[in-house]
Amino acid sequence: MNAHSDGLIFVAGHNGLVGRSLVRRLRTLGHDNLLLRSRSELNLSDQAAVQAFLSSHPISQIYVAAAKVGGILANSTLPADFIHENLLIQSNLIAGAHAAGIQQLLFLGSSCIYPKLAAQPIVEEALLTGPLEPTNEPYAIAKIAGIKLCEGFARQYGRDYRTVMPTNLYGPHDNFHPSGSHVLPALIRRFVEAVEQNAPVVTVWGSGTPRREFLHVDDLAAACVTVMNVGAERLGSITTETCSHVNIGCGEDHTIADVAHLVARLTGYRGAIEFDTSKPDGTPRKLLDCSKVFSLDWKPALSLEQGLRQTIDWYLANRASAA
Repeated sequence: MNAHSDGLIFVAGHNGLVGRSLVRRLRTLGHDNLLLRSRSELNLSDQAAVQAFLSSHPISQIYVAAAKVGGILANSTLPADFIHENLLIQSNLIAGAHAAGIQQLLFLGSSCIYPKLAAQPIVEEALLTGPLEPTNEPYAIAKIAGIKLCEGFARQYGRDYRTVMPTNLYGPHDNFHPSGSHVLPALIRRFVEAVEQNAPVVTVWGSGTPRREFLHVDDLAAACVTVMNVGAERLGSITTETCSHVNIGCGEDHTIADVAHLVARLTGYRGAIEFDTSKPDGTPRKLLDCSKVFSLDWKPALSLEQGLRQTIDWYLANRASAA
């Protein structure tokens, strides 16, 4: 079964960063059989509502792109919310899909599932081999539970429930809120405002030395559709029952300092950049080994500079709704 079969494709979380990109990708590929529901129309934390919804539609595939997400500050200050809400959402969708007889599902995790000090680049088999980064441990534990839930339904019931672990994402419709965003949208907003205010200095959290890998969300969407629809025998050649997930990244990383200077250049900021070492750095380095997904004939199309230019242009044109 694939996206060309009869039945609807349900994109859970279609108004989020990843969900919007998945919808664009699927429509570009000619799929007009998309099933979409906003949060006001379907509360994914409500088990009974989710089960009734999944059972009442002829769904052939589900993309689980719905999640509560945020940066270091949000994760540090709202740990209970991050683990509780994500456990509810993914459990309702994954177990609900099985109960409704839906055979194919793709669950999107996060590269924060890996140990803080994992060997670089991080292979899929590094999961559960060491302590997590404390600042986002609740979110990571929820995502690990989602992986294992998919593995469980695959092993016990023969469901085709696949999981992908994206690296750090960015792109149009990202969260640019000053207290809840990830590093790239936070930097974009900060430098755009610094240009407008003619600020002499921009302060960036941390030392600037941690290295991060960044992937444009449209590249992730293309990878997700590839992983969802590749033949089971081909996917099985790169996964096992105990390591079913697939890393999605670009294969290269950059220091936060280099990224900050790149965003400054692309936004036209010419002032000084300082780093506040009293703020947390998070994981020292997080580069994914993406050899498995590369073997499925997918590669990212956008360089970091190309993707940032596009995202900055989008932010400037949509600031009122992006705030």
